[in-house]
Amino acid sequence: MRDIDRFRGCLIGGAAGDALGYAVEFREASDIFADYGENGITTYELTNGVAEISDDTQMSLFTANALLYRAAMESMGDKKPDIELFHKFYLDWYATQAANYPLKSGSRTAWLMNDPRLFARRAPGNTCLSALSSGKIGTMQLPINRSKGCGGIMRVAPIGIFFSGSTEDIESSDLMAAEAAAVTHGHELGYTSSAMLAHIVRRLSENEEETVLSAVTDAMRTVPTLFADAEHMSDLLNLMQRAVDLTSSGLDDLDAIRLLGAGWVAEETLAIAVYCAVKYEHSFEKALIAAVNHDGDSDSTGAVTGNILGTRLGYNAIPHEFIEKLELRDVILELAGDMFRSRGISGNAALADDTWESKYLRADYVPPLA
Repeated sequence: MRDIDRFRGCLIGGAAGDALGYAVEFREASDIFADYGENGITTYELTNGVAEISDDTQMSLFTANALLYRAAMESMGDKKPDIELFHKFYLDWYATQAANYPLKSGSRTAWLMNDPRLFARRAPGNTCLSALSSGKIGTMQLPINRSKGCGGIMRVAPIGIFFSGSTEDIESSDLMAAEAAAVTHGHELGYTSSAMLAHIVRRLSENEEETVLSAVTDAMRTVPTLFADAEHMSDLLNLMQRAVDLTSSGLDDLDAIRLLGAGWVAEETLAIAVYCAVKYEHSFEKALIAAVNHDGDSDSTGAVTGNILGTRLGYNAIPHEFIEKLELRDVILELAGDMFRSRGISGNAALADDTWESKYLRADYVPPLA
């Protein structure tokens, strides 16, 4: 069952976790608690009145734009390999990191490039930058590097939500998420973890009775069948199981998260998010606070936790204080609405109006608040 509240929740939730964690990324937990108090950072740290998002949300939005462009192109009878499609849109994101707005020349595929707010360097990952500047396209079969950093997994949640309730089978959307991550991250733990996140998000989006734990359990059962030759699948499954087990261990959150890692690599990012989302399934706020107050990659663990719980609980369950000051909230909600209306399929004639074509065929659309 497709639900606009879950589409908005997935994208806004991810951005909220990203923005909360971005203020303390790269900081030790001891420093965070010393500066923010015994509970750590619990509310946004604002810059000019705005809770800034990082490269995690930026790249997630380009993933969403790519999926909608894919549907528009297919409706015109033009279907390109997904790996090339994602690479093209991530190159558009790369242009926002390497140049100033407005671009003087060059073609664009993403209408997001018409918004000057996207032209902001927010600690972009070195692996993403080096891979996209290499002139090569990474694939699972021909990896561009051996990186399993979290720069792949933090951007693929839109793939899970996009195909919610569509005729596309879940295994196909899982594999698409893996392909999207492999564009820049070639280690199998980088892309298999991404497939698992997409699976969790889609399961949660399609059934309101699904719990985070049941979605995680199904992902752990299904994803290994898609990567029969993966050498490190047992490592991923063991870490996921540890994350689930730690939710009932009695340990405080910081000690539990330290047993899972720091979140700089994809499988640790996913495990920390799973721990927080399972333990605090009914409290978006508690889950996000736990997800960002640790020694590691706070914005990415916050973002993935927000993607999962935002999908599970829906946009209307996200506390207002995590929405009101969020940077690019208008663009995030616009993309979420377009993804919902597209129904994850091509050829939807009801969407063939001038605004839709301006966004996803001509890429000359400028959002109202840009």
